[in-house]
Amino acid sequence: MTKYLYKISLLLILTFATSSCTEQYVFQNTDFESALVVEGTITNELKNQVIRVSQVYQLEETGPRLEKGANVFISDDKGNEYQFEEKDTIYSSITPFKAEPGRKYQLKIRTSAGKNYTSDEQVLTTETKIDNVTATVENVNGQRGVQINVNSFDPANTSKYYRYEYAETYKIIAPRWYFQETNTVTIPAQPGNPIEGTPPSPQQEVILVTPRTKETRVCFSTKKSDAIILNNTSGLSEDRVHFPVRFISDQNYIISHRYSILVKQYVQNLAAYTFYKTLRDLSTSGGVLSPKQPGFFYGNIKSVENPEEKVIGFFEVSSVSTERIYFNYADLFPKEALPPYYESDCEPEEFKDCIGDLPCKGSILRSFIRTKARVLFSWNYDDLYFMVKTPCGDCTSFSSNIVPPFWVD
Repeated sequence: MTKYLYKISLLLILTFATSSCTEQYVFQNTDFESALVVEGTITNELKNQVIRVSQVYQLEETGPRLEKGANVFISDDKGNEYQFEEKDTIYSSITPFKAEPGRKYQLKIRTSAGKNYTSDEQVLTTETKIDNVTATVENVNGQRGVQINVNSFDPANTSKYYRYEYAETYKIIAPRWYFQETNTVTIPAQPGNPIEGTPPSPQQEVILVTPRTKETRVCFSTKKSDAIILNNTSGLSEDRVHFPVRFISDQNYIISHRYSILVKQYVQNLAAYTFYKTLRDLSTSGGVLSPKQPGFFYGNIKSVENPEEKVIGFFEVSSVSTERIYFNYADLFPKEALPPYYESDCEPEEFKDCIGDLPCKGSILRSFIRTKARVLFSWNYDDLYFMVKTPCGDCTSFSSNIVPPFWVD
């Protein structure tokens, strides 16, 4: 949600500055109004819960500013308090805890400037588990690919409102990998020795070909969803979910070998669902300077001293269920060619290591080796090198060679 909160924050700032303009306007951020931004979801998972507290940032700034030095804690209706500590860009609970059914929870924040903020009381939503996550080959809007669906059922018909997140992890295999690599080494100039009859020699930059010492052929990348994914069953006769949480084109390289997705299903109450839906709708409704501009977008967090102060964000207590699946490209697309690789041009290029006019390319070759713009694909053990663009032969140039601890081949 963080990306969307800050997008809305900037939208609101610009709204105040441009609300009456009908002509072209060069924006000048002279009336910046600060506002606290809070993102907090605690769940029924036993873990260190996380709250994000920051300030709206200005257009010329590179990103959000953590509200440093705040006292952040959550209290419940039985007098328990869960204290949070500042860690990098978040506030994390000092001890792991989980939300319990029937208990009322409230987020409280005291900033270093002495301002106090509190949320509405929230109760854990119905605990509805994911039954399964499936991956099937389908055509969606004329595009063939893999449709990933999440399925669940609440026989009590009380869940109704759902939010989803996912983290996808995929194996990458460099298609033009070679077991050796090239590096350049500079040999200093030698003055020579007239007595021994050794002539002087100029400084030289020579190419060394050595075995690779680290894994560069097989890599793994993980990416988290960055959209607000919502579903509700309030208009259905039963609380049964069959929801398309992710679609991947059959031409997307991320499913070329083995792919895994971890889906999280959050059960929300109506207020939380409405907040997220409004946030999503505002952030996708058009350009920041579109004629239709919203008023200020409030959540369920208020200033204790000044209820009229603008605070952006929402605190919710949500039950969550997770499910992971794996599949291979060959499982779903047997005997079909793999999708195009991350780098589209992986054809080897020939370089003759000599100085002078073409076909000599010694200077270019050394420059490519020094800058890591090309890697070795093969050579003739003398002066002919076949090089490819680095991602084609070294997947660590854009991914990681560390196998995730959960990975199963």
